[in-house]
Amino acid sequence: MSLEDRRNERAHWIALHRAPGIGPKAFFDLLARYGSAEAVFAASSMELERHGLGSETLAFIKAPDWQAVTAAVRWLRDDKHQLILWSEEAYPPLLRTLSDPPPLLYVIGDPRILARPQIALVGSRHPTATGEETALEFSRQLALAGWVITSGLALGIDAAAHRGALAARGATIAVSGTGLDLIYPARNRELALDIQASGGAIVSELPLGTPAIARNFPRRNRLISGLCLGVVVVEAALRSGSLITARCAIEQGREVFALPGSIHNALTQGCHGLIQQGAKLITRVADILEELNCVLPPPAPVSGLPQAPHEASEALDPDYQSLLHCMGGDPVSVDSLVERSGLTASAVSSMLLILELRGYVGAEACGVYVRQK
Repeated sequence: MSLEDRRNERAHWIALHRAPGIGPKAFFDLLARYGSAEAVFAASSMELERHGLGSETLAFIKAPDWQAVTAAVRWLRDDKHQLILWSEEAYPPLLRTLSDPPPLLYVIGDPRILARPQIALVGSRHPTATGEETALEFSRQLALAGWVITSGLALGIDAAAHRGALAARGATIAVSGTGLDLIYPARNRELALDIQASGGAIVSELPLGTPAIARNFPRRNRLISGLCLGVVVVEAALRSGSLITARCAIEQGREVFALPGSIHNALTQGCHGLIQQGAKLITRVADILEELNCVLPPPAPVSGLPQAPHEASEALDPDYQSLLHCMGGDPVSVDSLVERSGLTASAVSSMLLILELRGYVGAEACGVYVRQK
């Protein structure tokens, strides 16, 4: 296939992927029947109708939204933007094992990271302070052990998981429930930029322009678990979306881990339910590594974010000492520390959370921090 033919076929994959009523199964059935995406669009309406396609799908195939396809091709001209087809070698190996693998993936960042061993950390969008700290610390330790941390870029546990990996100068992948030309939630835009800058990636199977729609997030959750060898649920109520990720993981043959908590905390009820159903009860990172029977070598630093301080040592790493020096003796905001230190807001936030866990700083009202030692 010539380069021009390959480009043309990729454009037809993008177009077919946008067709209403075409999920992964129908997509691959059509490819198997016609041999290529381009051939699907060349088929007659009568032939496609015999294949069981509905009227809305037929109408789209006969009059594709080429303007949207052109916009996607234009989006891909950015060096940071990638498209990976199921038929291409770069497609993540673990996703190939799914019964419904996404036909294609949009990626911002380094697509090679998708093939590395990953662990997902997921949980409530409104966690307790303890839950958020636990997610950040587990993520940090797993990243230091060499694992890529994968989550959904949501508020709460997801964001803490990404930040923990960044604080360890590790790699992290955010799986989006929208098109990649939209960052959702908008409050995590800075975090998304830091993930890209750290050598990580943001991934979606959804077409560009797809807004945040509730029905798309279970698809996103199945992709999170599908990319990973195991899923860790930190805090989850009985109706938490993270339980969908856990169920997908079970169906996909992945390991599921859950942290226990107080029986009086509604955010632990989902975790307790998972444990009753056979999920591995964990209280430390070593429990995860032992179950997976694999401790990977530490990754090479992939970002300019500072190494987190080691808990066993009172001596802080120079980057953390520098941040403490920037704080001075008065209450200071994250924005002020960004200006003084030259770090990104996400990096400063991650470092402050770890310093707070170690007792070096305290958070006060109005989002300011005070040095405590």
